[in-house]
Amino acid sequence: MSSTTRPFADRTGAGRALAARLTEHAGTDPVVLGLPRGGVVVAAEVAAALGATLDIVVVRKVGVPWQPELAMGAIAAVDDDVETVVSERVLQQLQVDDDAFERVRQQEIRELRRRETAYRQGRPAPPLAGRPVIVVDDGLATGSTMRAAVAAIRRQGPGRLVLAVPVASPTACRTLEPEVDDMLCLWAPDSFSAVGQGYESFEATTDEEVRNALAPSA
Repeated sequence: MSSTTRPFADRTGAGRALAARLTEHAGTDPVVLGLPRGGVVVAAEVAAALGATLDIVVVRKVGVPWQPELAMGAIAAVDDDVETVVSERVLQQLQVDDDAFERVRQQEIRELRRRETAYRQGRPAPPLAGRPVIVVDDGLATGSTMRAAVAAIRRQGPGRLVLAVPVASPTACRTLEPEVDDMLCLWAPDSFSAVGQGYESFEATTDEEVRNALAPSA
């Protein structure tokens, strides 16, 4: 496929393309976890095709206090556990002290829990111990937030952990592959510049779309 071709019409189409490559997991009682927001739309198609339980794993970037768009880490939560991934390079280069990091981390944990409550609307998180888990996002750029998600899921003792994304940078694929039992990246062009490069339509996903995607799994 040419690097200028956009392989997916939208997130729904991307989810169906992933599902077609994950059929071996049908009938194994898998849990499909989507990263809000856009990853949940993709994950919903995978879960529907596999007859799987659909849920979320909420992740948050931990931004530098005076430059919030620059990540100095990431957090992810599964059930009561919060996993933190730190970018040592950023912390050292910008000389961010432990107290400053922890203040931002606590702020992001509060926002993470708020979003979990808003998305789940009172539904408990499904148990993951011993079950196949497929974690899905709409794409990977650096992979830093996905690293936190994978670490949080691992702490729950899944029987097998599969990472599936439609679009990714080759670097993110190489970085994350050793962290999971199996990995599916449908499109990882050498010319990767952004996740939206793989989609004809890549509109922002709303909270309402996330809630609607999760509702059938209740």
